[in-house]
Amino acid sequence: MIEFLKGNRFIFPDAGKADQTGLLAVGGNLFPVSLIRAYSKGIFPWYDEESPILWWSPDPRLVLFPREFKVSKSLRQTLKNNPFEIRFDHDFNAVITHCAAIPREGQHGTWITAEMMEAYKMLHQCGYAHSVEAYRSGRLAGGLYGVSLGKAFFGESMFFIERDASKAALFHLVQRMLLWGFHFIDAQQETDHLKSLGAGPVARKEFMELLKKALRFKTKRGKW
Repeated sequence: MIEFLKGNRFIFPDAGKADQTGLLAVGGNLFPVSLIRAYSKGIFPWYDEESPILWWSPDPRLVLFPREFKVSKSLRQTLKNNPFEIRFDHDFNAVITHCAAIPREGQHGTWITAEMMEAYKMLHQCGYAHSVEAYRSGRLAGGLYGVSLGKAFFGESMFFIERDASKAALFHLVQRMLLWGFHFIDAQQETDHLKSLGAGPVARKEFMELLKKALRFKTKRGKW
């Protein structure tokens, strides 16, 4: 049964109560404390400009374990040529703006609404949301952003202007995750693109166990 969240100090229902589509709750707000509470419970917001705030916990969940990241021959060649300068948290606002503007196949408009953009910018200022950027000749060529809690990274969106730029950003994020001992990157919902990079489906129950273990560790807040 879908729950309606009211007031500023609402309580999220258990993720296991989501319906078959993964929809769990409607309403609430996108304050930093609400977003942090949601991610820590395996829940994330996803909605469009014509909808209220919708909260999801899909089953199965697409997860990328850092050691299982797949580097294709073409990406390997790109990385060998080293055309991009990779930066972390250099221009979060530009990354989320580009992610919102990129057309998505089968989608009209964007799920990264103005409200969502402001919420994640605030989360970035609080030290929980991060961006990885790929630059060529000083110009932003691609990147991604997401949320970090404990030893978990929740990927939100990625974009590219130049071929392999977002993949190069993801590669360097994975290397950072391996260095810091992160357990997984949550890719949320299945896409062929992310599956080609090594992500795979994980049952919600298993995901919640993985999340519980990852959250035992201190969050690496601040600029990366």
